Amino acid sequence: MSRLHQSRIADFQEVLGEPTVALTKLRELCFSGIPFDGGLRCLCWKILLNYLPLEKALWSSLLKKQRDLYSQFLKEMIIQPGIAKANLGVSREDVTLEDHPLNPNPDSRWNTYFKDNEVLLQIDKDVRRLYPDMAFFQRPTDYPCLLILDPQNEFETLRRRVEQTTLKSQTVARNRSGVTNVSSPLKSTPSSLNEYEVLPNGCEAHWEVVERILFIYAKLNPGIAYVQGMNEIVGPLYYTFATDPNSEWKEHAEADTFFCFTNLMSEIRDNFIKSLDDSQCGITYKMEKVYSTLKEKDVELYLKLQEQNIKPQFFAFRWLTLLLSQEFLLPDVIRIWDSLFADDKRFDFLLLVCCAMLTLIRDQLLEGDFTLNMRLLQDYPISDVHLILKKAKELQDSK
Repeated sequence: MSRLHQSRIADFQEVLGEPTVALTKLRELCFSGIPFDGGLRCLCWKILLNYLPLEKALWSSLLKKQRDLYSQFLKEMIIQPGIAKANLGVSREDVTLEDHPLNPNPDSRWNTYFKDNEVLLQIDKDVRRLYPDMAFFQRPTDYPCLLILDPQNEFETLRRRVEQTTLKSQTVARNRSGVTNVSSPLKSTPSSLNEYEVLPNGCEAHWEVVERILFIYAKLNPGIAYVQGMNEIVGPLYYTFATDPNSEWKEHAEADTFFCFTNLMSEIRDNFIKSLDDSQCGITYKMEKVYSTLKEKDVELYLKLQEQNIKPQFFAFRWLTLLLSQEFLLPDVIRIWDSLFADDKRFDFLLLVCCAMLTLIRDQLLEGDFTLNMRLLQDYPISDVHLILKKAKELQDSK
C-alpha cells in the first residue's frame, strides 16, 4: 500500500472519527475518490446520501429504527399478500364476495395484487440482467432474508409470484426514449425464467434482494412506481453495501440500500417522470444544459454536433438519468459516484462530466459523420474514468 494511499485513509478516519462529522471536509475528501479499505466508502455514501446523520451518537438508534421499519415493509407488502394468496385454497372464511380474485372493483385487494404483478414482472426481467459480465448478482447472499425464507411461513414469495404469473398483455410499457425496449412477452425467449439456475430453497441470489428493494419502493411510491433504469441505480449501491468488509454492516445491506436508494431517487426521480420532462427540474432541461455548457467550453465542437443534428437526448438522456451507470464498468461507475455524491450542488458536476466526455473525444467527433459520431456517443470509447473526472474538474475550475 503506497504511503499516499495510507495517508488518504488516515484523512478519512480522522474526519469520520469526530463525534460530529464535518460534512464540507468529508465532501472534499470523497470528491477525489473514497478508498474501499475498512468499509470507508460504504460509510461515506451513507452519510452523503443523508441516511446517516452527522452526529455519530445518533447512528445506532437511527439504524435500528430504519431496519425495523424495513422489516415492517416486508411483512406488509410481501409476506401478508403472500399469505392471503397461499390461504386462498385452504380457508375460505376470509374471502368475502366483495373481495375475491374475480372482483373487478378497483379497490379490491386482488386487483391491487394483479397490478403489482405487472410491475413485479418488469422488475424481475430487469434485475436478472444486472451486470451480466459479473457473477456477483447471480451468487447467493451470505445473509438471506430470514423473514422471507422462514420455512415456517407458508406464503407465496416474489420468486413464486413471478413463476406463476405470465403477462398476457404487452410488457409493462413505460416507454422512455433510449431506456426502454418494449417487447411482447410472447416474443421473448421462453427460457427467460430459466436463464439462471434458481438457487435451492433457503438461499437467495443478490439479484433477488435487489428485486425486493425495487418492488417495495414501487409499492411505497405509486406516483412513480417502477421505471426501467431504476435497477441500474440500485445495483451499484447494493453491490457496494453487500461487499462491505464489516459484517455488521454487510448483514443489513438490503435495508440500508433501500433507504439510500429512496433518498437518491428523491433527488433524481424527476428524470424518470415523463410529465416533468420540460420543466426546470426535468430531464430535457438538464440535457439542454449539457449543450449550453459545451457551447461555453468548446464552441467548435458544439456547432459540429448542432450541424449534424445530434440531439442531446440521443445519448445524454441515458448518461444523466442513469448517472453514467451504463457507460462504464461497475468499479468505474462507483468511482464516478464518489464524486457525484460528494457534489454539494447535487449533480451539477454530472453535467461537467458529460461535457468532459464530449471534449475528450472532440477530434474524433469533429472528423466523424453522423453515424460514426452516434456510435461513439452511444458506446463511449474512453474507459479511463480518472482522465474524465480530471477533465471535468478542470472545466469546473475554469468557470
